[in-house]
Amino acid sequence: MELLYYFLPTLFILLIVKLLVQTKKNLPPSPFAIPILGHLHLFKLPLNRTLQALTNQYGPILFLRFGSRPVLVISSQSLAEECFTKNDIIFANRPHTITGDRLSYNYTIFTWSSYGHHWRNMRRITTIEIFSSKSLQMSYAIRKEEIHCLVKNLYQSSNCGLQHFDLKFQFSKLMFNTVMRMVAGKRFFEDFMDLDEQKQVHVHLKAIFAPFMFLNMEDFLPIIKWIGLNGRENNMIKVQKKRDSFLQDMINEYRQKINSSSTSVAEEKNKTTIIGALLSIQEAEPEYYSDEIIKGIILSMFTAGTDTTTLTMEWAMSLLLNHPNILHKALSEIDSQVQGRLLDDSDLAKLPYLHCIINETLRLYPAAPLLLPHISSEECTVGGYSIPRGTILLANAWAIQRDPNMWVEPKTFMPERFEGVQGEKEMGFKFLPFGVGRRGCPGAALAMRVVALALGTFIQCFEWERVGGDQVDMNENNTGVTMPKANPLIATCKPRPGVVSALSQI
Repeated sequence: MELLYYFLPTLFILLIVKLLVQTKKNLPPSPFAIPILGHLHLFKLPLNRTLQALTNQYGPILFLRFGSRPVLVISSQSLAEECFTKNDIIFANRPHTITGDRLSYNYTIFTWSSYGHHWRNMRRITTIEIFSSKSLQMSYAIRKEEIHCLVKNLYQSSNCGLQHFDLKFQFSKLMFNTVMRMVAGKRFFEDFMDLDEQKQVHVHLKAIFAPFMFLNMEDFLPIIKWIGLNGRENNMIKVQKKRDSFLQDMINEYRQKINSSSTSVAEEKNKTTIIGALLSIQEAEPEYYSDEIIKGIILSMFTAGTDTTTLTMEWAMSLLLNHPNILHKALSEIDSQVQGRLLDDSDLAKLPYLHCIINETLRLYPAAPLLLPHISSEECTVGGYSIPRGTILLANAWAIQRDPNMWVEPKTFMPERFEGVQGEKEMGFKFLPFGVGRRGCPGAALAMRVVALALGTFIQCFEWERVGGDQVDMNENNTGVTMPKANPLIATCKPRPGVVSALSQI
């Protein structure tokens, strides 16, 4: 106890000295900081809105201290461009956090790993085996079948009378089934399951694969962990055990399937399953491509690929229900291009307004409003200010994409603003829904294809209405990495007369 009396004042003095030394550097603007806590008293959810409020007061570049860790917050197009072009390699790493310690297989998962040989190798594997144009074309049948299965279920249910549909739940089922079939060639949700069984499976999957916050209070105040207030970390340990067991069982099941038949690993690769492809690579280099590496790649598909895409589709449908004129315009475009059958992947290039709707949804409601955190590997300059080595970078994409200096009527849902835009890159650094630079999301093309085909098919097949006639609540509940709606979208629908024939043939 006596040592504690000496230790705390000494720690306090050292922190004060450190802060005084750093004030002499050319650091970006910063609000008043509390000793030891720094700016943690400002850490309020939703963090993207809190940081935007600070930006309005101090400017588009902020230097904060969350406990002992320096944090750089940028909220403008020019600063994003500077960080992810001139300083792209410097900010190419991820900070080490409690979440990473417990959930990233020792930082070997592509999303978490440091920039270097391993990261480049994982990027190459995911690009070639999962997200290449060839791979996306091969997985098209899965996406189409799962979307048609969902539409068929809605069609059958709506024929029984006016039904209220939880679209978040429906989109989530779609994504889990799609990813599972891509990974292992089977489904989570089968047609023979009743609603209660489906919901039980869904609760189980969300408990395992729900994304965790990258940054937590324990990352900034280690004393929380030292004194035993680490309930969040214990929960992560339990979740990781469940994840690992689930993924290992999946791999073992696949191996057993191969061993019990005359099919080789190389032949399984040709069946387009991701596990088959990864096990084929493991066969060639077993020492490097361990089961943990394979589990990490598959885990990223479930954690990053299901939740974000589900939320984007839900936000898009919510916006369309609140703007029936835009919904009607999208329907007219689809009807002019597709007659007598359901929408196909090959039709998407002929539906520019549908893509405008998706881009405008991503602008207003990016799935990851602060992107994923980066960390500087060395001292650098941003916006004319000195940024110390080891500074966490938070790019407030949500604020940049609503910047009134960059966008006309930034809070208005206006898909027309994207007309004539050929791709995300054409918008530059003012549109960052999938991140940017070498750590940008490699699954962007897959996500856009799934969202476009699903959203377009929903528009084509059904007449949608809000429940009760009131506007859909557009408040968000941002308590983690992603930005879900505060309340799941509930809507009613009935089949469009001109599409009934095509629906009945699914």
